[in-house]
Formats: sequence, structure tokens, C-alpha cells
Amino acid sequence: MENVALVVGARGVIGTNLVEHLASLPDWRVIGLSRRGGTDVPGRVRHVAVDLLDPDDTRDKLSGLTDVTHVFYVAYQDRPTWAELVAPNLAMLVNVVDAIEPVARGLRHISLMQGYKVYGAHLGPFKTPAREDDPPHLPPEFNVDQQRFLEERQQGKAWTWSALRPSVVGGSALGNPMNLAVAIAVYASLSKELGVPLRFPGKPGAYHSLLELTDAGLLAKATVWAATATAAANQAFNITNGDLFRWSELWPKLGAWFGLEVAPPLHMSLQDVMADKEPVWKQLQVSHGLTSTSFAEVSSWPFADFVFGWDYDFFADASKSRRAGFHEYVDTEQMFYGIFADLRRRRVIP
Repeated sequence: MENVALVVGARGVIGTNLVEHLASLPDWRVIGLSRRGGTDVPGRVRHVAVDLLDPDDTRDKLSGLTDVTHVFYVAYQDRPTWAELVAPNLAMLVNVVDAIEPVARGLRHISLMQGYKVYGAHLGPFKTPAREDDPPHLPPEFNVDQQRFLEERQQGKAWTWSALRPSVVGGSALGNPMNLAVAIAVYASLSKELGVPLRFPGKPGAYHSLLELTDAGLLAKATVWAATATAAANQAFNITNGDLFRWSELWPKLGAWFGLEVAPPLHMSLQDVMADKEPVWKQLQVSHGLTSTSFAEVSSWPFADFVFGWDYDFFADASKSRRAGFHEYVDTEQMFYGIFADLRRRRVIP
């Protein structure tokens, strides 16, 4: 039986890798939704531009997608405060389900992408390792509201749901506000261009905290597994690379990859120090013959500052997914090298 995936948020770090993974599988066709649309791959991937905050536009653009069997919801709208995140992110999910459920009669699964915000990891020190059955924290939290909506909507229906909870996701997609690996690569490239050592810019305590990340390719495999495995139906799963690290150990290795000396950490806001670096970026592109990627496309500075500010342990227990049958893992150090190499191949960085 052919599977038809509707990837909602197909142009982000997570969505890009998910679309590529699904398109590589022999029994899947893919439809990607995003605000900008994209380039179709005949017979494999079709892109649709849609405003998910507009219920009429969503209904209109999805009305003909009658053959969709799996919805993979990985969309996200940023807002200035945690409370302001709830309304748009819940509305987009509701609009998609309201539009697709009546027309896709063969719908079998809706997958929801979450994160450690469910555990309050963004608020400060939280219980580690975090587990899927940990008690909730005081709202607002849109991840919780989205899952509650799916749980209630699924009652009595033939389709099932799953929720994936990755750590910070590592990938090489550009134009995303939450891309740590690209931020590090650009920060290192600019440091080298300016002839300065690579300093860890986060809080002093963050240099020694115990962390984990999630490779975008690994997450894509886990997402498809959870959407198709009977043992994963109607459950949430933490998805991580499977190893732990401290920046104090990893940072010098990342610097070495770029041929940079590493000086002692210096707490500084990347958002502030990068505010005047666009001319340097353009000059770097000219001198190294790089593609004309805009500085905005590679700038995830607020997110990098956020991650580098975690002066507390940040990891979860992913053994539930292994017990249910998902056994993939990725070495985090090698993940970074792979992303940097991909950016170099694409002539995004020198």
C-alpha cells in the first residue's frame, strides 16, 4: 500500500531532512507544506505554498489532498514571549487537521513534533534525565496544548498519533531561526576571517553542563518509525543521538575542524556582536568564492545565545523508544563534522 506523507513545515531544519528521508523510501510520496513553497521532484515530492494561520487558505490548498495517509506536523511560528507562542502554533495545527481530516479518508496517522519545552527545559534547571511521563509544568506551553488537541481529536477515530521530543536538532538547512550548527559554522568562519581565536560565548557554567543533541537525519528516521510502528501508536518519545557531551570537551574539537585556536570562554551575546558583521560576511563570500547566501539566512544568533546560556544539565531518557523498537544512534561530534562538511560542499562557508 502506498503511503502519502503531508509534511507540514517542509522547509525548516527538521522538515527538510524529513522530506529528503521520506523521498528516499520506495513506498512514499511526499507533499510538503510551507509559506514559501519549494521545487517539486516529479513523482516523489510536491510542494504547496500555504498560510497555515489562515483557515480558509489552508482548507483551499488542502482540499484536493484526498490521498494523504500520514500527516507529519513540524511547523513552528516564533513569537516574542512564551505565552504568545500558544495561539498561532495551536491554530496552525488545528487548521491543518480541520482541513485534511474530512477529505483524506485513508488517513492513518498524525505525527507531532515537540521538544523539551514539555519538560520546562527552556525555563531553567529541570529534572534530568527527563522522561515522557514526567508531570507537566504550569502553562503556557503550546507543545502541551497541541498534544492535548490531538489526543482529544483522535478519540473514536481510525488514525493514531505520535509525539516526537528531540533535543536541539542538528542540520544544515538555511533560513531557520533555530539552527545551532549553522550558527557555530558561521561564527567560526567569521572568527577565522577576522584572525581571532574561537571562544565559547555562553555563560561560564554552560561550558561544563552535560548536554545532548539530536541529528536531523536520525530524527527523520525516528519520526517515520513512530508513524508506522504499531508499538508506537498514541505515545510520545524522546529522540536523542544517544550520547552526552560537555562544550568544554567538544568546543576545542570544533575549533580544530576549522583550523582555529580556542581561547578561554568569554560570555558575550552573539546577537549583539554579530549585528555589524554582515559586511565581513559579504567580503568573506567574495574572497573565498562562496555562494551568495544572505547573512539573514545563516543568522540564528538569538537561538545560539539561548542554547549557550544553559548553565544546567540538559538531557532526557530515550530508552522508551529503544524498548519500543527504534535502535538508531548518531555520534554527536561526527554529526557536527558532517554538517560543517555539507555547508562547505555547498559553498556556504569556506
